[in-house]
Amino acid sequence: MSESFDAVDIIRTKRDRGELSTDEIAWVVDAYTREVVADEQMASLAMAILLNGMTRREISDWTAAMIASGERMDFSSLSRPTADKHSTGGVGDKITLPLAPLVAACGVAVPQLSGRGLGHTGGTLDKLEAVPGWRAALSNEEILAQLEDVGAVICAAGSGLAPADKRLYSLRDVTGTVEAIPLIASSIMSKKIAEGTGALVLDVKVGSGAFMKTESDARELAQTMVALGTDAGVRTVALLTDMSTPLGRTAGNGLEVRESVEVLAGGGPADVVELTLALAREMVAGAGVTDVDPADALADGRAMDVWRRMISAQGGDPDAPLPTAKETHVVTADADGVLTRLDAFSVGVAAWRLGAGRARKEDPVQAAAGVELHAKPGERVRGGQPLVTLHTDTPQRFARAVEALEGAWDIGSRGTADGRRDIVIDRIA
Repeated sequence: MSESFDAVDIIRTKRDRGELSTDEIAWVVDAYTREVVADEQMASLAMAILLNGMTRREISDWTAAMIASGERMDFSSLSRPTADKHSTGGVGDKITLPLAPLVAACGVAVPQLSGRGLGHTGGTLDKLEAVPGWRAALSNEEILAQLEDVGAVICAAGSGLAPADKRLYSLRDVTGTVEAIPLIASSIMSKKIAEGTGALVLDVKVGSGAFMKTESDARELAQTMVALGTDAGVRTVALLTDMSTPLGRTAGNGLEVRESVEVLAGGGPADVVELTLALAREMVAGAGVTDVDPADALADGRAMDVWRRMISAQGGDPDAPLPTAKETHVVTADADGVLTRLDAFSVGVAAWRLGAGRARKEDPVQAAAGVELHAKPGERVRGGQPLVTLHTDTPQRFARAVEALEGAWDIGSRGTADGRRDIVIDRIA
């Protein structure tokens, strides 16, 4: 079969800051999926994109080509509108767990296709697999049936959605091109658009524990993704949210499930509740439902009812005890005062080293491993009191986890919770 273009010509165009045509983009993504374009050629093109960027039209075409590499899901047969959420990842980010059943309790179906953790950021599927019996792999038919019956599903994305992205994602990871905003945006949005949701809310994290460390980079990514969704006809908004401090008081799979259930029961940490409600209100509004406040569905137990049905529908036992670590280690405060800083990245690395995360996609994770926080910035502590508790089944991991936490917090003589940064920094639509 003769090819329409030559990969080297396309690489040169982008290397020399040129603009790729719609046909060139469609060909190179398809040819890479067919393995006509070699990994080293796509790696070179990805680096050129990282260094020289893409126009809005190029990114939109690139996203469309990724979508065209696989199947598209269709939820038009459902009796209720659909909305989804995507987070760019952070430490203690368990928001999907209470959010999906909460939005479903408001009359909006939530097809939440989620992923696994890598490095210091956690993965939603890893968290839920701490629930005995719960399974992540569902067929498209099972997803559709559960959305109609329960209203929410959290599961793994099938291999049929944007297979070009799967190949390119793995390549970017080993070629220093993960940070290319056009490729990040098209990777996320190709899967979300192919998923077929009617409305999409993006939670774009910014801060030490986030992928985007600066507000300007996070804003650029959010604006790019909102534009892609809009161009594809999906009602899309983004919230820039703070990830300088971990969300909630736990980082680790089973620990975060426990905290999520506390939120659904009407309690839980204030920051987790605040962000869950902010995202829920955006999702419900995006789906066109205007006569319900998610706070009511959280307070009256409807969200908890959907959670229990959602877990049961996927083989899990919502009443089973969550796993607990065989070993714990307490780190204490070294002075009296107010906790003024608690670094999210350091906590994420500590949880990872305890066994909650993985260095490679095929690595196993410990369901009970993680970090429990006994104080958050703005709270008063006393010297010698527990500041964090480390959880793991393998105590030889404690030393490196403690090492990760060196310099992770500051204790000052003054400061109050009133001075903390708002969770939601900005809204982009």
